[in-house]
Amino acid sequence: MTDPGLAPERTWLAWWRTLLVAAAVAVLAARMAAEHGDPLLVALALGGWTALFVVAYRRHRSRRAGPGRALPLFALFTVGYAALGTLLVLIR
Repeated sequence: MTDPGLAPERTWLAWWRTLLVAAAVAVLAARMAAEHGDPLLVALALGGWTALFVVAYRRHRSRRAGPGRALPLFALFTVGYAALGTLLVLIR
């Protein structure tokens, strides 16, 4: 029997930190899109964050099953949100 120690908890906390930053980016993107009157961008920003949350939650629920497809999907969403955050900084 192996003892994973605190690694699962540290990993889960890292996922939550990523979700928190993604939430901040989503709120800023939604606010900027709402100021310009573009409801589609508001929906995309908030929908993207929701997708990140769902992937993280599913990954947490199935962490004993191995990485599966959740990790690359989460990485893809995270990179997309990083690009969105960079654009927000450059635009403002």
